[in-house]
Amino acid sequence: MLGVRNVHARTLRASAAAVGALIDTLASDDDRLWPRDRWPAMRLDRALAIGARGGHGPVRYRVEDYRPGQCVRFAFEAPRGFHGWHGFHLEAGDGHTRLVHVLEMRIAGPALLSWPLLFRPLHDALLEDALDRAALALGDAPERQPWSPWVRLLRALLRPRRQSRRNER
Repeated sequence: MLGVRNVHARTLRASAAAVGALIDTLASDDDRLWPRDRWPAMRLDRALAIGARGGHGPVRYRVEDYRPGQCVRFAFEAPRGFHGWHGFHLEAGDGHTRLVHVLEMRIAGPALLSWPLLFRPLHDALLEDALDRAALALGDAPERQPWSPWVRLLRALLRPRRQSRRNER
């Protein structure tokens, strides 16, 4: 097994309460953190709470820790070979709050290839989009980074194919 630690963070000019409120909207109809306009939506089988299950795209997890306004932590259930967790937490400062997403896992089997080639580049782009969304929600300027050519290619290859009307006949 191989260990993975992946961290994305953004310092926002907002109170911990305002940033924590963004975490609390995850997977809701009013989700103000997850970039569901550009990525598969985060969905849970019930409101954000310990024990809720769901995921986004092929990634499945359950909520193993949730402290409203402070942090949430999800334990991976899929894909195969992902053994660990990911989550958001806050680090409060003077006049600002750092929003941090951490992913820690051991990978094995098919994940030894799927993580570096497929999931990591998509994960990194998604998280940067989420942090941009947080900045916009709080009236801060996003730090938009264009997706890499590899991420654009992966998204094009993984996009559900729509049949043309001609093919439906």
